[in-house]
Amino acid sequence: MNTAAASSIRRDETVPIALMLAFAGGYLDAYTWIIHSVMANVQTANLVLLWVYGSIGNWTKALHFTPAILAFAVGIVVAAWLRWATGERDSAISTLVEILLLVTIAILHNRLPDLAGTLGISFVATVQSAVFTRAKGVVYSSVMSTGNMRQAIEGVFAATSGNGSLRPPGIVATLCVTFGLGAALGAFATKQIPNLALGIPVIALLVVLLRCEAPRDEATL
Repeated sequence: MNTAAASSIRRDETVPIALMLAFAGGYLDAYTWIIHSVMANVQTANLVLLWVYGSIGNWTKALHFTPAILAFAVGIVVAAWLRWATGERDSAISTLVEILLLVTIAILHNRLPDLAGTLGISFVATVQSAVFTRAKGVVYSSVMSTGNMRQAIEGVFAATSGNGSLRPPGIVATLCVTFGLGAALGAFATKQIPNLALGIPVIALLVVLLRCEAPRDEATL
């Protein structure tokens, strides 16, 4: 039964891949906040700040947050197209695109204006969040923790009430911790080695790419 269950899980829906993605998600959010003063992953903060500054007539600061929001919209469209055009290959192809974009941004870090860096990283984060959505059947987000925290708390409550297992909330709780560790390391590396900081999430995404391309019996471990 365990063998059948493992074979039914897509290679991109394993817990190790989700953990790597959560780490990269937290890392990139810390990086873009420190370097560009915007949130690359979740657009709630960007929308709030846009309207706050817009409401007091400070349109220079308000419009500072619009590129990330626009990149989010484009990323969603691209992710939808990848699912339609490539099927189960969407995870590997999207991860390769993420790696190439991050490497490009890292190489051109000192030449790229803030706008270009923000657009690229927001696009990367959005595609990642739209393509990778499940781990062992548990719905999660690799680029934010709010939904994961809610699921973890609800899952623990259900399990202690005798209406569920501790495994699903355990998975999303671990993702929350990993996201936080990624953010902590991202903040440290961005301040200490800003020109090399993007190399760390690139390594994490390379691991994801290799696991997505691994034979099914190895990838589902």
